[in-house]
Amino acid sequence: MTDRPALRSQRLNQVTHAPHAELDALVKAHAPFESRDSFARFVAAQYLFQAELKALYNDPQLIAIVPDLAERCRAEQACLDLADLNSEVPAPVAGALHNPSLAEALGWIFVSEGSKLGAAFLIKRAVALGLSDSFGARHLGEPPAGRAEGWKQFTRILDGLALSPEQDAAAERGAVAAFERFTELLKHAYAATPALA
Repeated sequence: MTDRPALRSQRLNQVTHAPHAELDALVKAHAPFESRDSFARFVAAQYLFQAELKALYNDPQLIAIVPDLAERCRAEQACLDLADLNSEVPAPVAGALHNPSLAEALGWIFVSEGSKLGAAFLIKRAVALGLSDSFGARHLGEPPAGRAEGWKQFTRILDGLALSPEQDAAAERGAVAAFERFTELLKHAYAATPALA
């Protein structure tokens, strides 16, 4: 058994390593930056994921822990991106997260917030398709507080919470489930027939 890191954010990174690697490989396989059509499918998956998490980003209990949580949600930006790309907003996919515990919800938010770091690389690729943080790739744009600073603020709060071992385990399950769900939504978005508005 490898040593468990002291910080909760590091433990969450550790337990999600395998599903994260699987998701990265799947994204590469679908080549979202080969064309705008392919990118639109990627945005559809992002939208579905963010739309499912909207309730968490607006949850009063979670906002009490992370005060700027509501402003961190990217569902609206992804929705505007789909319009820029002449793509319809996809219908919800069965199996969305429903009423998670507070600790489990934090695991999901951890994955969503962490993806903003990777977005720094993705937006550079999107520029080659003629897209930007004000057209077609808004959801990949830099958060108001900055990517690194926003992430550091979030992980400082997360690492400072007093959670029981059971709650820690629930947060880890939530983070793994979030990667698995995004993987499922990505597969769905690329399997669906593209619907042009």
